[in-house]
Amino acid sequence: MSPAPASQTAAAALANLSGTVLLVGAGKMGSAMLEGWLALGLAADKVAVLEPQPTPEITALAARGLRINPLRAALGDVAAVVLAVKPQTAPEAMPSLASYVSASTAVVSIMAGRTLRFLEAALPPCAVIRAMPNTPAAIGRGITVAVANPRTSAEQRALVHALLSAVGTVEWVTDEALMDAVTAVSGSGPAYVFLLAEAMAKAGAAAGLPPALAATLARATVAGSGELLHRSPLDAATLRQNVTSPGGTTAAALDVLMGKDGLEPLMTEAIAAATKRSRELAG
Repeated sequence: MSPAPASQTAAAALANLSGTVLLVGAGKMGSAMLEGWLALGLAADKVAVLEPQPTPEITALAARGLRINPLRAALGDVAAVVLAVKPQTAPEAMPSLASYVSASTAVVSIMAGRTLRFLEAALPPCAVIRAMPNTPAAIGRGITVAVANPRTSAEQRALVHALLSAVGTVEWVTDEALMDAVTAVSGSGPAYVFLLAEAMAKAGAAAGLPPALAATLARATVAGSGELLHRSPLDAATLRQNVTSPGGTTAAALDVLMGKDGLEPLMTEAIAAATKRSRELAG
């Protein structure tokens, strides 16, 4: 199977990269992004990693040219800095990063809750992009939403799009205020899906299934339905309707799930709570 056009575009952008990509923080999300970049064809010797405790997998990449905790003078031109540290460590981490940034550097932050204003205040004038990926990035099936400050050029946006595309789909918004709702829907969203599988398994056991079988059925059903939704051109409502026969078992369950106190109002309340909390964390 040939790569999708979007992947081909991202691969071309990374293959032709001039300068270094500096990854700050190589935890789960940072490592997933690094793996994605290398898989798309970005040469390891064009990447440097700042990570106080690199994993054996990261250390092994040094043999391919990856630079681990290099001195600033050894990096040359830094085309992009990707901040993948925990947001609570940002106030301590940001001052030391200023020396890596020039007017031609694009700084990408995947730190939850840290605003463009916060990032700009800690850095020299440059392109700054705030992005929110989610955990399916670990298998290349994430979705990331990004917003850029006015200093970001079309070329820098294209580079950042390519870097973020390495772990899944990328969407852009122009209003940073939307990022709180983005965090609530897609950033936190995988937990809601996992909770659905968990609840289905418990309900199946309550209905008389052996717990192990109930867990297997719930896991496979949620995973398979997600893959069907991913591959199908039909929207979620149509796929739901296609499963539902009038007066059948699915309809009986949906009468509960779609009732006055059902899933939709509950999810609306949950998303609102997560959005509110995201705004509080941003300050």
